[in-house]
Amino acid sequence: MKFIGIIPARYASSRFPGKALFVIEGKTMIQRVYEQAQKCNIISELYIATDDVSIENHVKKFGGNVVMTSIDHLCGTDRCNEAFHIINGKNKYSPEDVIINIQGDEPLINPEQISLTASCFRNNEVKIATLVRKIDSTEDLLNPSVIKVVCDKYKKAIYFSRSPIPYFRGIDQIQWINKHTYFQHIGIYAYRAHIIDEIHELNQSSLEKAESLEQLRWLENGYPVHVEITHHASHSVDVPGDVNKIIKLLNEPKT
Repeated sequence: MKFIGIIPARYASSRFPGKALFVIEGKTMIQRVYEQAQKCNIISELYIATDDVSIENHVKKFGGNVVMTSIDHLCGTDRCNEAFHIINGKNKYSPEDVIINIQGDEPLINPEQISLTASCFRNNEVKIATLVRKIDSTEDLLNPSVIKVVCDKYKKAIYFSRSPIPYFRGIDQIQWINKHTYFQHIGIYAYRAHIIDEIHELNQSSLEKAESLEQLRWLENGYPVHVEITHHASHSVDVPGDVNKIIKLLNEPKT
């Protein structure tokens, strides 16, 4: 079984246009993501999938692999699907090989998270996998930008939501985190090659539209999502103000 890493990187982010090329402490965000992912030795090939010539040229300049994809994709999974078919032009990968969708706005992604996601596919029944991390603050629990995941005892996702689930009736919200173990979704996905083709063909679902979460489309159509627990935090850059936290983390003393 082989693993192909693909980093979707579009230019027209609504909240932070051009963030892939934003320079953080001397390197662009997309270069930092690429170099972190390169440290994961289970990946057979690593590519950036973009819709923008300036990103393409920049990736080539720092020596990365890049493929150009359509500007019309609505989500990273669709971009990964197109990129994979370009990469796999000579059918060097099998339908059971795995595509790992690595977020292009996480410049500090830990390579161990990529390896952990890949490890889920030791189980031949796993078709789609992702990561979760325990939520340890009420602020994150109540923040709609922090995606929550409800899982069953077999490590399968039941639901993804911007709202805290479960809701504790009659108990103040600040007490909820002491009543239940809540999990945050970590935005890395992996799919077997034949499955990404299938989910690419699915229409947007009602739950996906309501929460603006593409993974709900898969659940609503009966595709189980396996989850594994990571202890590493996720630090995404959604708006310009998030860059400051990345700089702070980069400059923390190494222990």
